[in-house]
Amino acid sequence: MNAIEINGLTYTYPGAAHPTLSDISLQIEKGDFLAVVGNNGCGKSTLCKVLNGLIPHFITGEFQGQVRVEGLNTLDSDVGTLAQKVGYVYQDFENQIVRPTVLDDASYACLNYAFPDYLERGKTALCQCGLEGREEEYIWQLSGGQTHLLALAGAVSLSPDVLILDEPIAQLDPMHADRIYEVLRELNQKHGKTILVIEHHTEYIADYCRHVLLMKDGQAQWLLPTREALQHVEELEECNIFPPQVTQAAYRLRKEAKLPSGAPLPTTVEEGRNAFSALCFRPGAVPIPTPCPAGQRAVSFQDVSLSYRSVKGAPRSIFDGLNLDIRKGEKVALIGSNGAGKSTLMKLMVGLLRPQSGTVSLFDEPIGAKKAEDLSRQISLVYQNPEEMFIKDSIRADISYAMQVRGLPDWQERTDALLARFRLTELQDRDGRLMSGGQMRRASLAIGVALEPGILLLDEPTANLDIATRREIMGVLEDMKDIIQTAVIATHDMQLVCQWAERIIVLQGGRVVADGTRDEIFARQDLVDLVGIRPPEIFSMAQALNPQALCYTVEEFTNRFQEA
Repeated sequence: MNAIEINGLTYTYPGAAHPTLSDISLQIEKGDFLAVVGNNGCGKSTLCKVLNGLIPHFITGEFQGQVRVEGLNTLDSDVGTLAQKVGYVYQDFENQIVRPTVLDDASYACLNYAFPDYLERGKTALCQCGLEGREEEYIWQLSGGQTHLLALAGAVSLSPDVLILDEPIAQLDPMHADRIYEVLRELNQKHGKTILVIEHHTEYIADYCRHVLLMKDGQAQWLLPTREALQHVEELEECNIFPPQVTQAAYRLRKEAKLPSGAPLPTTVEEGRNAFSALCFRPGAVPIPTPCPAGQRAVSFQDVSLSYRSVKGAPRSIFDGLNLDIRKGEKVALIGSNGAGKSTLMKLMVGLLRPQSGTVSLFDEPIGAKKAEDLSRQISLVYQNPEEMFIKDSIRADISYAMQVRGLPDWQERTDALLARFRLTELQDRDGRLMSGGQMRRASLAIGVALEPGILLLDEPTANLDIATRREIMGVLEDMKDIIQTAVIATHDMQLVCQWAERIIVLQGGRVVADGTRDEIFARQDLVDLVGIRPPEIFSMAQALNPQALCYTVEEFTNRFQEA
């Protein structure tokens, strides 16, 4: 029996020249756990919004074909009816949280439907989503992962047969990401829910999903069992979807005739143990660690303490006597679990937050003594959600704003140069909030460097992006060396950390628990276990084969592991 049946679906957004979805026909079995993959802009989110009726009932446009979900024709059923069949957790899931306490929010949808047992439904949903015991807590007491689970509970409370999650782990640390997927697995296996996830993290697809749907140019290229789907390495990479690093490594070694052909490519570390068992680790020259520059201190924290006020209970302490220096010229990655203090640290650097005690200094001058105008010329923060940086109705106006209000005489020429540098010239009249994820990231970077601050802070710069766009953002950072002398990135993206950062600072509970190079950080299993961070999958694969192997990229792995 099929949960979803789509026949001849074509959809065009109002005013668009071409269809976003083109002649899609497919069936999704009841009880499936399906990953929807494809590059940014291929129609993944649009397809899913058809399934819950937002298209075309709320978002109008030209709609052709037929879509049936759990037997209901989406054209004949309103959004309220379909919401009881299809639960949806959006990419910006925080916008789905509308009530002050956990149980109040989880049961709110059921209250709107006038279900007499709305509180019991909310409690059941919280239990199913791993939030039992937190019913009376305020929503702002939850971590990012718990907030995501609450948004899921709000959808589950209506007892839908189908659950759709758009990028469910994009902004989460590995510990919370694992928890989200374990909850989804239980909803799928124990409660019979049909699960659809829009996902770029193929290692999670390999571990949890049963089937994969590849979208390309608004069409459904194929729907295959996960193991079979991940064998299509070249086709996936052409669509900017990169299979698990273990699979990529095996594919390259097979092309180089270093692995036998015929057997399926491994998709997990456990499968890789067998596939690579005949290879021998050949250590290369041991790199000499690059010492931290002995140059000028760019940012300095001296005995800094900060607490957030609480609605109930004692204030929540974030930092207590923090001491930390970041020097000019460093490329620093801040890592740690959700709630470790990474974003708070950045807000202190730019003066958005003031410590209760201690001093935050910029180039050895206390931030509190600086004028806002002077501060913005020295340091800039690019927010985790790029749409928060858009205040005008066009990208050109957003980029030029800071320069224009400060009366820079060449602001128009500098705006043109930034638009060209970030490949935004053709998009300059577009509202930034209506662009794709990758375009918004490039635009937010352009806004962040408009005043050539010298120190650039980026909060989760690669969240919600496919790997190709992530690589593009990394390339942009490299290209800005002439403008940005010092860069600090807060991220859960360990591939970005290992390929870009020269120094890694690990935070836990507002304390610096480790500070060093990637080898010094990831070689410590006790630290990995303590903080809940996770090295790139290829690093774990190399370690499983030889504890002396420290490989952070697929290239390093294939170069170091050769035939015996």
